[in-house]
Amino acid sequence: MANKKKTVYVCAECGNETSNWAGKCPSCGMWNTLKELEISDKPASRNRGSVLRKEPRKLSVLDTEEESRFLSGIPEFDRVLGGGAVLGSLNLVGGAPGIGKSTLLLQMCATLDPGQLILYVSAEESERQLKLRAQRLGVQNEKLYVLAETDLDNILAASEELSPDILILDSIQTVSSSAAESAPGSVSQVRECTLQLMRLAKEKGLTIFVVGHITKEGSIAGPKVLEHMVDCVLYFEGERSTSFRILRAAKNRFGSTNEIGVFEMGEEGLRCVENPSEMLLSGRPENSPGTCVSCVIEGTRPLLAEVQALVTPAGYNASRRSNGIDYNRAAMLLAVLEKRGGLPVGNCDAYINVVGGLSLEEPAADLATVLAIASSYLDRPLGGDLAAIGEVGLAGEIRSVSSLNQRLSEIARLGFRRCVIPAHVRQELHRPDSLKLIPVKNVGEAVAAVLGKK
Repeated sequence: MANKKKTVYVCAECGNETSNWAGKCPSCGMWNTLKELEISDKPASRNRGSVLRKEPRKLSVLDTEEESRFLSGIPEFDRVLGGGAVLGSLNLVGGAPGIGKSTLLLQMCATLDPGQLILYVSAEESERQLKLRAQRLGVQNEKLYVLAETDLDNILAASEELSPDILILDSIQTVSSSAAESAPGSVSQVRECTLQLMRLAKEKGLTIFVVGHITKEGSIAGPKVLEHMVDCVLYFEGERSTSFRILRAAKNRFGSTNEIGVFEMGEEGLRCVENPSEMLLSGRPENSPGTCVSCVIEGTRPLLAEVQALVTPAGYNASRRSNGIDYNRAAMLLAVLEKRGGLPVGNCDAYINVVGGLSLEEPAADLATVLAIASSYLDRPLGGDLAAIGEVGLAGEIRSVSSLNQRLSEIARLGFRRCVIPAHVRQELHRPDSLKLIPVKNVGEAVAAVLGKK
């Protein structure tokens, strides 16, 4: 008797399964995300290898030592991973095409401990193409094996035969398994392939790095359960037209999710940027209106970011465009500056940009954004030695932020002489000797203190 198959519909965003198709997912509310998936009633094979049965253990007797890690040899990569890659972990590296995902993982093969055996599986390039790229990057490793394969069953067989310490798969969307009867990249294929890779990592203690493509919205392509299943999700951010790249951890079961790594793309591959603040401020114009520097905290690292604003008279409807700052946040700051600061910027075209491709989500950059807008509107420069830190409320008040001493130390280290801070702080300040603090209570005081009266 032929095996019966039933059809379910799986949401590509949240992984929810329903028996009937609908235009809107009943779980997450997203439109046009339900994909058809056929499931066989045939029981799953239990002969895929002997799996040892584990017995339940008391919580009190479990080992609490830290996970075993190894260094990749790339300091910025190890920082984002939380101090190195964890043995037996499944890591997903996502990013736009051409951003540097494959370059980063191939360079890692050259900087790893020479005693580690590596299997690099390329499902998108031929072995010759991979060899040419390795030569261009100067990658040489006698224990690096390359396999050009798209069939997951053959990849698992090669891994079983070679017994590598590290497996790199590029990419998950182009690999297919015989256990799922659908095209590569579909919901069922991505889920089944990830499940088998996760089983391999946990059973064999194999560290796996998987490359994933992203959609035009900026999320990993495929079902959302892909990100739920892996141990670590890393996003490579940046514009292909610029040389700087930012590696950010969106999920990390073994470390912080706020750490970032900064790289510079050159002719010989990616280079770690040890001082990202200095890099982000390079080429800053002198005595130019509409620019202000703030200090944000990314994980444990303070970063100086330059906020630029351009305010011009509007011919028709006012347009507010922001790059690197949330649009709604920028609109709120413009409204507060007009209502509480006395500057009529509501009828102007306002353009706000964060230099270097950073995305500022921390409210500590609010005050710098407001001062940059006011400087552009009044056409008066703030000065190249001024920085600003503080959150702006709807009443125009300037609120304190966390880690203020750490921010002030970074600002002073890079040569700034003045810093606008909230008048009411929640911690004891340790002012650097070379830095003059300008405490302000509200937006009006801040504008008057650094730009003078209108």
